[in-house]
Amino acid sequence: MLQYFHSVTLDKDKCKGCTNCIKRCPTEAIRVQNGKAKIIKERCIDCGECIRVCPYHAKKAITDSFDDIFKYKYKIALPAPTLYGQFNNIEDVNVVLTGLIKLGFDEVFEVAKAAEIVSVATKMYLDSGKVNTPAISSACPAIVRLIKVRFPNLIDNIVPIQSPMEVAARLAKKQAVERLGLTHDEIGVFFISPCAAKVTSTKSPVGIDVSFVDGVLSMKEIYLKIVAMISKMDEVMNLSNAGMKGIKWANSGGEATALEEDNYIAVDGIHNVIRILEEMENDKLNNIKYAELLACTGGCVGGPITVENNFVAKTRIKQIAKTMKTASSDITEEFVRTMDVSWTNSITYQPVLNLDDNMIEAMKKMEKMNEIYKSLPGLDCGSCGSPSCKTLAEDIVRGFANETDCIFKLREKVRDLAKEMIDLESKMPPSFQKD
Repeated sequence: MLQYFHSVTLDKDKCKGCTNCIKRCPTEAIRVQNGKAKIIKERCIDCGECIRVCPYHAKKAITDSFDDIFKYKYKIALPAPTLYGQFNNIEDVNVVLTGLIKLGFDEVFEVAKAAEIVSVATKMYLDSGKVNTPAISSACPAIVRLIKVRFPNLIDNIVPIQSPMEVAARLAKKQAVERLGLTHDEIGVFFISPCAAKVTSTKSPVGIDVSFVDGVLSMKEIYLKIVAMISKMDEVMNLSNAGMKGIKWANSGGEATALEEDNYIAVDGIHNVIRILEEMENDKLNNIKYAELLACTGGCVGGPITVENNFVAKTRIKQIAKTMKTASSDITEEFVRTMDVSWTNSITYQPVLNLDDNMIEAMKKMEKMNEIYKSLPGLDCGSCGSPSCKTLAEDIVRGFANETDCIFKLREKVRDLAKEMIDLESKMPPSFQKD
């Protein structure tokens, strides 16, 4: 397993060095140097915020090719419930699921079904009494990574349960192996994702050794393929078996609602989440039992590789959920116990860019960084290519930047040089002075 894998990448040819991304990145993972953005991989959490705000589309999410599905003898699609909200005037999710079969998949396993399993498992975990409160949902991989790199004191608050995507992949492959007699390698399981963070989580899994997902496809790409065939669809297969509770996971608050837990908060949008995590770290929210935290505004419907406006998609998900049964009757606590969807590995703090491996040198650099920071204007304008004056000071200490990258310090330097030149001219020998 790779220590770091990031699906959010930069197309330097498209980048104009506008600094929009550095101002919005929640972990200060982007710099603009020599007129081009640069992503610091150790800081990046793949939240996709830079994809959303880049006016030149220079940031993109790397997903797998749709043609990869044909490398397998048996192909299973795992549609995230967000996919249903992308289509206009479609109340029956079977239309979308039938479209996936017509694209070439042999089977569809709804991630919404797995979300119901995770809901039951989470409720059992919360009822166990062995919980640090607020218990934090582990469903959003961007939030889990954010906690690992920025809020290590809250790691033990994360609910150690696999995401609905992983549960769906594992169960779909297990059932297909038993039913068809094929090997695991002959069955390809592909998640249809609204976000970049899910891609990263399959390459560098959290809480488990290896992901059961064989590939992650862009929701935008799959939407365009399905929408083109809907009008030509002569038969709609009855494929859906997920309940309302699982479908609602696409929207912020859907997961918490499925738990039937009143004492919860549901926060969406990465910058809102950071403020809540700061309050948690300061012990201001200990009266809250559960925290559903999602990086994208509106929930997964706001993912950076979706098609529809997140507010419109959120409304559609609500409308679709009304037509579904409340929950799947076969998902009982006993069934969930046999599934065992808990993490098999613990997660640890992942410090980003230590100033130096040597503690004494690190302390010297920290002192130097503070001196430089005090000399900077403190405006956090981003014109230097770093997101704030503090990060510029850090970059200078690391050797990534110069003090004159700050336009105010540069202006001050130019003014001092001009003054020195004037003073020098007045002290020049008469033979060098102008008549």
